[in-house]
Amino acid sequence: MNEAWLSRLAVVALVSAWLVVPGVARAQLDSREAIQLQNQMLELRRDVQALREQMRSGGNSGSSGGSIFARPSSPSGAGGGDMTAALLERVSQLEEQVRRMQGRLDEVDNARQRQGDELKKDLDDLNFKLGSGAGAATRPPGPPPAAAAAGAGAAAAGAAAARRTPEVAMQEGNAALARRDYPAAEAAAREVLAFPRSPRAADAQFLLAQTLAGKRDFQGAAVAYDDTYNRNKIGVNAQPSLLGLANSLNAINEKRTACATLDKLKAEFPNPRADLKEPIAAARQRAGCR
Repeated sequence: MNEAWLSRLAVVALVSAWLVVPGVARAQLDSREAIQLQNQMLELRRDVQALREQMRSGGNSGSSGGSIFARPSSPSGAGGGDMTAALLERVSQLEEQVRRMQGRLDEVDNARQRQGDELKKDLDDLNFKLGSGAGAATRPPGPPPAAAAAGAGAAAAGAAAARRTPEVAMQEGNAALARRDYPAAEAAAREVLAFPRSPRAADAQFLLAQTLAGKRDFQGAAVAYDDTYNRNKIGVNAQPSLLGLANSLNAINEKRTACATLDKLKAEFPNPRADLKEPIAAARQRAGCR
């Protein structure tokens, strides 16, 4: 028994501990097997500490020849050798569990990658069917003749407010959305989006998506929500954008893609915001997701 053997135990402990650290993919492996492995590591550490204390109190520190895993031949008796053999057996078992759990992690990562690729393809196909390109969210279908006057009024209001700062434009745009003044809200969003490098551009894209959904232009809203998510996939608007995208897709009868979007939301945000939990569940029910 020497430090090389103890180092092997330490390596197994570190790798096993890494495997049970919570994370987006590893959260799916927070199972009984992971908990049991963690408990076994704690027991193994205690046994290693006990063995070290035994060695300090008079156990053999290893012979000059032979394998470092050989049973010590110290006069302290067979107790130390039995403990060594038992620890070696447990190390082998833990190493096998580490390999098995690593394989499961790889399977989870591969599944998530496939899911993301399939969702992207579905959205690209949808954009093609709708006749919209990557910038369709900023160019929704023109208003019908009956709404031409309202559209012209919104454009005039936007021109009159051209000197607003992005912060003021967003504040007034969100206030307009709250009172369902969709022309004014859309004008404010587009005003900010006219400057793509504005620090409020991502918020303006989300405001535009909400406005189009409020106007029941679900085709434009779907693309706008998708653009919002792609601007910042971990930002404050990421979760509601995926939810809005799913609802918009469901509204145009793209239920399969809507469910794939909700699955993506669940995979990337396993613990969604408290205010989104019920709307997410309702969206899954409306789309008939499994």
